[in-house]
Amino acid sequence: MFRILALAAAIAATAGLASAAGSMSNPPTETIVCLDVSGASVPAICNVPSSRLDKREDFCRCPEGVRTPVAVCAKGQKAPAETVALDRARRLASQDGSLVGDMYDGQSICVAPRE
Repeated sequence: MFRILALAAAIAATAGLASAAGSMSNPPTETIVCLDVSGASVPAICNVPSSRLDKREDFCRCPEGVRTPVAVCAKGQKAPAETVALDRARRLASQDGSLVGDMYDGQSICVAPRE
């Protein structure tokens, strides 16, 4: 019985490390936005490394709004313009707790990479 529990714990820990490694890539492929009830984006506060070369974010928090994962725009891709229609689309798309993979007006919902 103990061996089964130890094996299950080891598998869970390995799966957690694998998913964390994907979200900690440099440059990152995902980040956090804070969304208010209308779907409008409000500023997030992120702890970042002091290096200009390391674009990762250690942790982001939302003093206002709901903390929501979103994709970072790929090279050559532009973030959708901030409009009321985008706010509505984000509000509906974020009901599952994430904006990763969601589309608006024929393009993916993403944010510009941190400079």
